[in-house]
Amino acid sequence: MPNPFRSSNPALSEKAFRPVAGVGEAMTVQGTVNKTGVLLLCVIATSAWTWGLSHSPQPESAMPWMIGGVFGGLIAALVTIFKSNWSPITAPIYALFEGLFLGGLSAVLDKQYPGIAFHAIGLTFAVLAVMLVAYKTGTIRATQNFKLGVIAATGGIALFYLVEIVLGFFHIAVPAINGSGPIGIAFSLFVVVIASLNLVLDFDMIETGARMGAPRYMEWYGAFGLMVTLIWLYLEMLRLLSKLQRRN
Repeated sequence: MPNPFRSSNPALSEKAFRPVAGVGEAMTVQGTVNKTGVLLLCVIATSAWTWGLSHSPQPESAMPWMIGGVFGGLIAALVTIFKSNWSPITAPIYALFEGLFLGGLSAVLDKQYPGIAFHAIGLTFAVLAVMLVAYKTGTIRATQNFKLGVIAATGGIALFYLVEIVLGFFHIAVPAINGSGPIGIAFSLFVVVIASLNLVLDFDMIETGARMGAPRYMEWYGAFGLMVTLIWLYLEMLRLLSKLQRRN
């Protein structure tokens, strides 16, 4: 039988969404939507802070906050994944840390390419809306083959990025992929498409968890998983737009 909980997002796994006896109220889709809104506000609050610092007379003052955001967000994400019942606390912490990094990075790129951050934000939410409509109308269905394909592609991208990081320690780059040529843009488009398709898996996972009576705290966990994908999608939008800007 196909596994209804299978997702390429490590935050949204079968084990996490299993119903737990005696936990009280069950999660709901609307509750998860509300929690996602709270996490978005957390991201906006701290990103506004580092955005402001990056536009101050001492823009370098944003760097320690950005570095703290990267490592703090990673730690909070790992704790949330392995201790899902802590997600009402750790998910907002993750969002706050990620906002510190995103605000500073967006400001740096926006100085190079004015307007790129707002375009990336608009495109990210546009994709979210389109994928949600496609999922709700059945235009895109989270079938087993669809899930396996997205999982395989996501794993391949993650492996490539990991290899790229390791090669970076030896000062070895992949200019064709990271450049603004046809190959680099095609790669970024591919990654944006895969990140977008991950949203469908996230929607399906959250609906399945609500239908099967996962515990109420899983609303925070589901919102956290959705935020992981949205942040990834936003970063890939920034990368794609920066490549397109370099061609002009």
